[in-house]
Amino acid sequence: MTDIETDVLIVGSGPAGGAAALLLSTYGVPNIVVTKYGRLSDTPRAHITNQRTMEVLRDAGIEDQVIAQATPQHLMGDTVFCSSLAGEELGRLHTWYTHPSRQADHDLASPSSICDMPQHLMEPVLASNAIARGTSFRYQTEYLSLTQDAAGVTATVRDRLRGDTYEIRAKYLIGADGGRSKVAADIGLPLVGQMGVAGSINIVFEADLTALTAHRPSTLYWVLQTGSDVGGIGMGLVRCVRPWHEWLIVWGYDIDGPPPDLTEDYARRIAHHLIGDDTVPVTIKSSSAWTVNHLYAENYQNGRVFCAGDAVHRHPPSNGLGSNTSIQDAYNLAWKLKLVLDGTASPALLDTYSAERAPIGRQIVDRANRSIGETTRIFDALGLLSTGDPDQLRQNMAARKLATPEAEKQRRELREAIEFKNYEFNTHGVELNQRYASSAIVPDGTPMPVNSRDDELYHHATTWPGAKLPHAWVGRARTRISTLDLGGQGRFTLLTGVGGEAWAEAASSLGLPVVAVTIGPGADYEDLYGDWARLREVSDAGCVVTRPDNYVCFRSPTLPGDPIGALRSAFQRILG
Repeated sequence: MTDIETDVLIVGSGPAGGAAALLLSTYGVPNIVVTKYGRLSDTPRAHITNQRTMEVLRDAGIEDQVIAQATPQHLMGDTVFCSSLAGEELGRLHTWYTHPSRQADHDLASPSSICDMPQHLMEPVLASNAIARGTSFRYQTEYLSLTQDAAGVTATVRDRLRGDTYEIRAKYLIGADGGRSKVAADIGLPLVGQMGVAGSINIVFEADLTALTAHRPSTLYWVLQTGSDVGGIGMGLVRCVRPWHEWLIVWGYDIDGPPPDLTEDYARRIAHHLIGDDTVPVTIKSSSAWTVNHLYAENYQNGRVFCAGDAVHRHPPSNGLGSNTSIQDAYNLAWKLKLVLDGTASPALLDTYSAERAPIGRQIVDRANRSIGETTRIFDALGLLSTGDPDQLRQNMAARKLATPEAEKQRRELREAIEFKNYEFNTHGVELNQRYASSAIVPDGTPMPVNSRDDELYHHATTWPGAKLPHAWVGRARTRISTLDLGGQGRFTLLTGVGGEAWAEAASSLGLPVVAVTIGPGADYEDLYGDWARLREVSDAGCVVTRPDNYVCFRSPTLPGDPIGALRSAFQRILG
């Protein structure tokens, strides 16, 4: 007989595990989180929180709590490339959509804004809200093994304080236990790629660097020095954790040699090296070695066990995709588990989690690792890869100031190399253009729309089935609301217009969690700026149906003769 029973057991309390717990509890699904640690993350690690993730947190009702603690967008984006913080500045790049032209793209894409929310602040928000809504959280509880059968999963865990083992019986299990996931190994998920492709260290420290940074506010300050191209994430990095006194350094080491001895003196020496002024008082908080990975899972599920987060996509922090993708994994899976557990959907719906999220995981792993290699262009422009001599390095940097054809070429190549880093810091399309193809999406026979601009750099809003619902402001009773706020909340939403009232009647007849909303003059909501009419890609009497994760799962360009039959057929496919 098992000791404890629950609907869903979550192994791991990081962004993926915390988000899964929060969303499941929000949907009323009993769940237990186990973590072998006695605390949540105590280091900032992941931090960029993009618009899609903020939309997830908005739907979960905690966006305001994150905003209250996060560094806002306007303090994130003056990214600097320099010889040290106190040294010579080589150039800057507007990042995280702070360039005036990109700010417009950002603001049009979502009701939510990108922000910088360090992991040691994010995890408590996720966990505390999950617990308040019903999650049972078990610290110092180490997952050991699992067995599964046709009815559920039995996990053996060990209480690290008492030393005894016991069993937890769950209908489903989520392995969110990080980059060395035991759950993923135990269920034999197929992994592609390589662990440990480069060596890196993190140094967390406190120092008042206001004088060196506040006039060029940014999350990231990139430092080009001798050795900064070895290992790590392309070059030395001084990352702002909290303006302008809490910081994290990323510095590389040769992974083919021994890792550095991370003494406090060593960490302080590296900090002063990148700051460029050894008179600045520095308090070292922690230091740790880690490896850059290029690994992804081809499948996220085995039977009743699913994996999410770093367990299935392992990559460097470039592009700021890690915790975002992890939280979005949880968002994709949680509503599906809810509908299967309450009998609304067939268990076949759960197969769509892997079908939809595994291609995204592969994409972001490849993108993040590619960004490291793209840093080489900056070193090449300055001739820095050809020398390990600090004096020669300084001479190469100084040479760009000369009035010579060679220096003019160097200046041009440096500008172009820095501009090319848009593919790391302004990839709106990578963040928002994720398209799903699975049995939980009903295709309408139209091809995937082609972005008229670069698909990695720019978001393309569309109601094409498999795309995220476009954001538009609509209004009612002197208030305005995003189309995204009409959806979500654990339910399907049908959006239609004047002449499409029959869709609403059809939706109410299905006996499913579907809410119908009409938009237009005299309807439930007014199309305040006409934006929805431009974005919806169907007629007034057509409809767009979204899933609980605000992905379009069905649309009809017009009102058919049998809207009930059309919806019933669509939901039979979606719900399995």
